[in-house]
Amino acid sequence: MLIPTENGYLIGGLPASALAEEFGAPLYVYDAAKIESQYNRLKGAFKDVKLKINYACKALNNINILRYLHSLGSGLDTVSIQEVEVGLKAGFDPANIIFTPNGVSLEEIKQAVKYGVKVNIDNLSQLEQFGALYGDSYPVCIRINPHIMAGGHAKISVGHIDSKFGISIHQGRHLERIVKSLNIRVEGVHMHTGSDILDVDTFLKGAELLFDAAHAFPDLKYLDFGSGFKVPYKEGDNATNVEELGEKMTAMFKEFCANYGRDLEIEFEPGKFLVSESGTFIARVNALKQTTATVFAQMDSGMNHLIRPMFYDAYHHIENLSNPNGKTRVYSVVGYICETDTFALDRQISEISEGDYLAFRNAGAYCFTMANNYNSRLKPAEVLVLNGEAHLIRKAETLADILANQVELKELR
Repeated sequence: MLIPTENGYLIGGLPASALAEEFGAPLYVYDAAKIESQYNRLKGAFKDVKLKINYACKALNNINILRYLHSLGSGLDTVSIQEVEVGLKAGFDPANIIFTPNGVSLEEIKQAVKYGVKVNIDNLSQLEQFGALYGDSYPVCIRINPHIMAGGHAKISVGHIDSKFGISIHQGRHLERIVKSLNIRVEGVHMHTGSDILDVDTFLKGAELLFDAAHAFPDLKYLDFGSGFKVPYKEGDNATNVEELGEKMTAMFKEFCANYGRDLEIEFEPGKFLVSESGTFIARVNALKQTTATVFAQMDSGMNHLIRPMFYDAYHHIENLSNPNGKTRVYSVVGYICETDTFALDRQISEISEGDYLAFRNAGAYCFTMANNYNSRLKPAEVLVLNGEAHLIRKAETLADILANQVELKELR
């Protein structure tokens, strides 16, 4: 996490600009202490119930980040068989990995069963095929779509009626018939409404729907409420009040368990909440370009490294590491990709010179994991600051990495 001081910015107690000099830029840096504090904050909010936190590794999937969260006691939420395999290599017990795919082949689901992880199905057709294969010999979780719009941007709200995710709450009778006729052992019920949840009461409304759906299944072990907790992106920004959510939801969950007849486990699968604020992306300014209307700060980076501003209209606060106390001016910060890859429009930033390092806050979630090689550009290095020491956890790519899997033909005529 980027911390301002009188003399500049620190990440995990280390000067941010010095990390860029040591490891090169562009560079992703993660602060382990911030990840731990977010994990403990969520645990504290739900301290009065049986709680399981499953880190949504699609947010940031470096194996060292997974290993670190495993050391804190986290389970793992995965959405692909490859994420399952990385999780197993990171040391997670299969029983602590939940596999929640969407639109995958039955073969991929069968592979997850071979690995012994928890399987979460969001499609009636695949549930029927799963039941025909396994009956009650392998338990399953069922993902429900509550038809609730939660979250800001339409691309990150996944619980609404037109979403491809989940089994409609209105298909309950059909769902129950499949489960009963094929003797499927349902051990969990799941929902996920989307990211950037601000309204706690909207989330609780979805929880009530999940409680109602859960009564149809007598052998449940857990209810999984997804995540989507919003974190602040700038000073004064709104965020999910997880303490308020914990207080209200704990009371609701205890009442449900009393009516259900036994205590279940409550599960969440936070990604952004755990790692977003821990991450900082650092890149150098290649050039300043002034037009009749705009001053552009042109970066040694682009949408190939940080696509969220272009894909989600996401806001990332930008600091000038090289001139932290300078007078602010207005810049549009843009990348070097042959597309309109604008990081920020008309942003007030401490006066920028060519060669300065700029730092982008909230770069821990859905940033490196969405990086690509467009324009044959190389992916950057990743560094984890742990206990006051900086550790390289991914080397910067070289051209050899881009060419490694390409097969050169000897003759093309």
